[in-house]
Amino acid sequence: MYTDFYGLSDRPFQLTPDARFWYESRTHKKAMAYLGYGLAQGEGFIVITGEVGAGKSTLVAHLMATIDRERLNAISLVSTQVDGDDMLRLAAQGLGLATERVEKAQLLDRIERELAAVAATGRRTLLIVDEAQGLSTSALEELRMLSNFTSQGRALIQIVLLGQPEFRDQLGLEGGLEQLRQRVIATHHLGAMEAEEVGPYMIHRLEVAGWQGRPAYDDAAFAAIHRHTGGVPRRVILFATRLMLFASIEQIETIDDVAVETVAADMAADRPQPRKDSVLQFRSAHGAPPQARADALIDDDVEPRLAAIEARLDDGPAEPLRDFALERRVSVVESRLEEQEAALRRVLTLLVDWVENGQQTPGYRTNAA
Repeated sequence: MYTDFYGLSDRPFQLTPDARFWYESRTHKKAMAYLGYGLAQGEGFIVITGEVGAGKSTLVAHLMATIDRERLNAISLVSTQVDGDDMLRLAAQGLGLATERVEKAQLLDRIERELAAVAATGRRTLLIVDEAQGLSTSALEELRMLSNFTSQGRALIQIVLLGQPEFRDQLGLEGGLEQLRQRVIATHHLGAMEAEEVGPYMIHRLEVAGWQGRPAYDDAAFAAIHRHTGGVPRRVILFATRLMLFASIEQIETIDDVAVETVAADMAADRPQPRKDSVLQFRSAHGAPPQARADALIDDDVEPRLAAIEARLDDGPAEPLRDFALERRVSVVESRLEEQEAALRRVLTLLVDWVENGQQTPGYRTNAA
């Protein structure tokens, strides 16, 4: 593995969330600031959203590693598609309570008693729910009901919800969640890293894994990595893993943009290509696009892309992978070719008629007197 070749003590680009690899990009630093503000309030909901791979799970790992256990009893849950009763049982299990064959009313009573017992020790409970976009409205409503538990005018539990962008939309569109929305005291959306942050981010992870300068990276390499990954942390990690593997195989000591582009091309080639019948399937289902849209759908790279796909058709996957944008453009090209062929046939027919009738070819003059 590349770790041995470059003398690393650990894998710098592992996908498993690890608090050691926490890196404060601008967006992650802002998320921690909102979390800090929300935790200081000691009540309500804190909502953090972000695209897939934006670093939400790493944020949770960092939070769990840095919170004061003397003040907070932190519980972290990863939700799936659960309803209200299941959400209650997950929360109870996080508190260490038995849930088998326990009725809902009794379960709520046990949860409240346990939260009060924790509060009596001078701590409060923090419930962190990841993948919140999978929660049903009933599950979110049960979490809101948990936030109602108080003792001596102080909330017994505070809840952090982390989810994908659609969760933010769910909170904004579902009329039945108005009461929950009113209890959200802090919210932040995790964005991608800026271009100048990709290099420091990768170097930080390398240093945690025992990096001693091998391999070196130049600035052009980091810029190219950002271009191919968009600065999304998980994409950067996946790309960096392939890049390090390629560099170790080729025994490269300095990774430049040429190496990055080579790996990008290899990764693109790994993606399945459309089958021969994909264009026909599209045209059969949707028809050719209007001629008025033809110019917008055709660009200069259509023919090279078609040639590349044609060269790989015999080795294509068993199942078709639909590339609708390319299929539309192929359909337009075919339509234009048919129109050109029809026009050419009409011109040739006219020329033959003129010759057979012994007449002068239209549009030209002869030198005869």
